[in-house]
Amino acid sequence: MTTSNIKVIIQCDIHKVWETVLAVERYHTWRSDVSRTELIDGKQFIEYSPNGYPTTFTVTVVEPFRRWELDVENSHTKGHWAVVFASKTSASNGNETEIDFTACVTAKKLSMRPIGKSVFEQTYLKKAQTQFITDLKKFLN
Repeated sequence: MTTSNIKVIIQCDIHKVWETVLAVERYHTWRSDVSRTELIDGKQFIEYSPNGYPTTFTVTVVEPFRRWELDVENSHTKGHWAVVFASKTSASNGNETEIDFTACVTAKKLSMRPIGKSVFEQTYLKKAQTQFITDLKKFLN
């Protein structure tokens, strides 16, 4: 399993950030890597990439305005994401939100060689995390 962490400050009130991140049914309106989402029930949803590739998410922890955790699985990977939210106040920018996003995944289909899996996992994780944060910042600013 490979773990990746990204921590960022978003120039936006925590309530707006929280509402945006948890409104998975609207991901297609602001996320460049999601064409649509399918809500299965209150705890599970499927994201579809622009080319139709599905990834299933199962919500495991919800602490309003503080923490959101999900198990994630598709045909290539399986893992867990944890997103921690913290409200900050800046003298120059007013209300800010810190997001501490940790993702852990294991590649399913690559050979058992640790280096091959590790490179795939790190590439997948960094790309997914960076794209999520980039799109979120663009949408909220």
